[in-house]
Amino acid sequence: MTTITAGQPVSQQDRLKAIIGGSTGNLVEWFDWYVYSAFTLYFAPHFFPSEDPTARLLSAAAVFAAGFVMRPIGAWIMGIYADRHGRKSGLTLSVSLMCAGSLIIACTPGYETIGVAAPVLLVLARLMQGLSVGGEYGASATYLSEMAGKDRRGFFSSFQYVTLISGQLLAIMVLLILQSTMTEAALDSWGWRIPFVIGAVLAVVVFYLRRGLAETESFTNAKANDAPKSGFLQLIRHHPKETAVVMLLTAGGTLAFYAYSIYMQKFLVNTSGFSRPVASQINAATLFVFMLLQPLAGALSDRIGRKPLMVGFGIAGVLFTYPIFTALETTRDPWVAGALVMAALVIVTGYTSINAVVKAELFPAHIRALGVALPYALANTLFGGTAEYVALRFKDGGFERGFYWYVTAMIAISLVVYLRMKDTRRNSRIMED
Repeated sequence: MTTITAGQPVSQQDRLKAIIGGSTGNLVEWFDWYVYSAFTLYFAPHFFPSEDPTARLLSAAAVFAAGFVMRPIGAWIMGIYADRHGRKSGLTLSVSLMCAGSLIIACTPGYETIGVAAPVLLVLARLMQGLSVGGEYGASATYLSEMAGKDRRGFFSSFQYVTLISGQLLAIMVLLILQSTMTEAALDSWGWRIPFVIGAVLAVVVFYLRRGLAETESFTNAKANDAPKSGFLQLIRHHPKETAVVMLLTAGGTLAFYAYSIYMQKFLVNTSGFSRPVASQINAATLFVFMLLQPLAGALSDRIGRKPLMVGFGIAGVLFTYPIFTALETTRDPWVAGALVMAALVIVTGYTSINAVVKAELFPAHIRALGVALPYALANTLFGGTAEYVALRFKDGGFERGFYWYVTAMIAISLVVYLRMKDTRRNSRIMED
């Protein structure tokens, strides 16, 4: 294990090694998380028997949202853990929980075999994964931001979303491979279990990888200086403004991200009328380009600041979300659909590429992981985790376009916060170089 003593500078080689190692673990965490969404269309009938496909998707989306309920709890518990025991320790714990959740889903029989126990076990597994991801975000955002170095924080911290998107993209690629190599009947019957097994195995590998990561200089300096202990009451008492800012700047960004990416696959099938393989191909192609944009936008923020990118997302999101969704309703050309989805993802890049570093730069080291994780998780639970469910409820109620207005309104609220807050690049509370 590599250690860093208080005041000891981090070499560029050690910094790069730690960022690559932390990012790889983040990729596997998010692969396990997103496999659920990518394969919902296949496993939903096994856990939620119903003749109405929208009703099945609603049930599966409700379980997806239930996983988000645990994210604030995971953020609270493991945010404090990462502040007190180290970012590396928090990252190792989170991947262990993700592994267990994936194994449960992979091995659980369907409703026809064990009845109501099947959806109960699915919910249990999803709650464990929610606990894991709740802790993962704060620990990884803090770790990458602290290890990146003063002049390249935007660039290196953007790899949190590179790996987050890579995890989602890898889940979709596994889906595409299985769709091309298995019959539809086999994939519907048992093939959907394969990616959950893959995720569990990769999580074991990452567990051992993360045990060898270096700890950050910010954490070791805070421990050496006997900084106050991290805790919920201290966060609320001493950092109420920063906590509120994280929640509000996250609300519109996370809702837009889940609407444009996670829900989009279902939207292209359920509303636009594309086949499941074509919808998956559109989603994979656009997410790949979206992934490549993250470090470019992160590097740009190191030059011009974080605020211009967030304001740009807010303005473009307010202006174009409704037109993009309404255009997607009627298009039957996959190239046109891909271009529209790509336009939406370019817009949201102004948030996704720098949200980790912006949040980390708001808090001092001794409470940074909790400060990043908990308000983010609360906003994510309220707005990101419910995005699919709200969208499908609007559709089921005959007013699908209400969801487009809802996304637009939440982006507008976040835009107000972006306009009023200071640029964290110039007012960062990460003191180390």
